[in-house]
Amino acid sequence: MAFHEVRFPANLSFGSSGGPERRTEVVQLTNGYEERNTPWAQSRRRYDAGLSLRSLDDIAVLIAFFEARRGQMFGFRWKDWADFKSCLPSETPGYRDQEIAIADGVTRSFALSKRYGVGAQGYLRPIAKPVEGSVLVGISTDEQVLGVDFEVDLAGGIITFSEAPDAGEIITAGFEFDVPVRFDTEMIQTSVASFQAGEVPAVPVVEIRL
Repeated sequence: MAFHEVRFPANLSFGSSGGPERRTEVVQLTNGYEERNTPWAQSRRRYDAGLSLRSLDDIAVLIAFFEARRGQMFGFRWKDWADFKSCLPSETPGYRDQEIAIADGVTRSFALSKRYGVGAQGYLRPIAKPVEGSVLVGISTDEQVLGVDFEVDLAGGIITFSEAPDAGEIITAGFEFDVPVRFDTEMIQTSVASFQAGEVPAVPVVEIRL
């Protein structure tokens, strides 16, 4: 899929609205009960970047970014200020934040993920766009060294160890991450007069599957 490894200006995404979306099909039965099913295994996030625009300079930056992405053609990175860490927003990521796998003694590469909730009812979210310099990794109680013990594929969210961890070892990780998105509109419609009057354009952004 066409994707540019560039982040939407973080100062413009700050103040935007949005969050996760789920699709659930609900069938009402004649006896009053209902059946529910979802065709989506993963949630999908939507945002509106228009709410964060505060000046005409912001609009100029937005238009330049939109043109460079050819509108909806190329995906890009988006910082979700409400959810961009492996830990709570007020905390600093640590290498024990997320359990991502249990080693089998053979596999060297593991995908980053973030768990929401606990137990069988929890949701495991794939993390495909970790932030450079933020990824910390551990094997059981021992922190690993980037460039010596492991490498990170920042474009795919995969960590690869120099040697396969021993079977039964718990692989953990902490990180910051971006959301892969694209513009969900073919046109950025702005008006200098209305913007100065307090109106902002709608700039929908939607998460994409990679």
